[in-house]
Amino acid sequence: MVLPKRDAIPDLVTSGLPSVAIRIPANDQARAFIKAAGVPIAAPSANRFGCVSPTTAQHVLKGLGGRIDAVLEGGFCKVGVESTVIACPVDGKPTLLRPGGLPIEDIEAVIGPVIRLDPEMQNDESPQAGPGMLTRHYAPSKPIQVLEDFEELAETSRIGVLAFGSIDESGFDAVENLSPDSSLVEAAANFFAGLHRLETANIDLIVTKWFPEEGLGVALNDRLRRAAAK
Repeated sequence: MVLPKRDAIPDLVTSGLPSVAIRIPANDQARAFIKAAGVPIAAPSANRFGCVSPTTAQHVLKGLGGRIDAVLEGGFCKVGVESTVIACPVDGKPTLLRPGGLPIEDIEAVIGPVIRLDPEMQNDESPQAGPGMLTRHYAPSKPIQVLEDFEELAETSRIGVLAFGSIDESGFDAVENLSPDSSLVEAAANFFAGLHRLETANIDLIVTKWFPEEGLGVALNDRLRRAAAK
């Protein structure tokens, strides 16, 4: 939740903005770490800026090895995509800043309608109200294209596919099927791990299709849109 901040919170934590993003993880190990610290913890994500998010300790070391002292090994991330971010102003309606691991439909079932921002209206030059809102973000080192039909593919490139559901795998040089059974929950859990593997595969291009625009599919499409942005 992005909330109005009190004076006790340093401006360094919020980049000078009058609001602060607060979250409490569900992971038992993370909660134990916070309890042991005895204070709120302000920290960046465990990946290089703009790059593919980690879902394992190995992913963290791949991007930050040699730059950090240690990693707390907590196993594979069960949800797979980052947290949902909701702005909660004192005067005004809750606003979805970033779709994530908690589907917006579940939130609206508890608090009522939530305003949704148009991704096309976001401006990278303005101060970011929440994490993960830049036009290009979560991007692998290999270019990624979101297609309506895989028949649009050029035959000259070595191509990897980030698939969802049943797919003809012939013609691709690398395949990561996030959920052969078309489960959005399974696809979300496997999403970033699949991108990490395709990033290191011997390919020139990653292709995929949009997910159903519902439930966790909203968050997955948000990540694809930013990963594929130029």
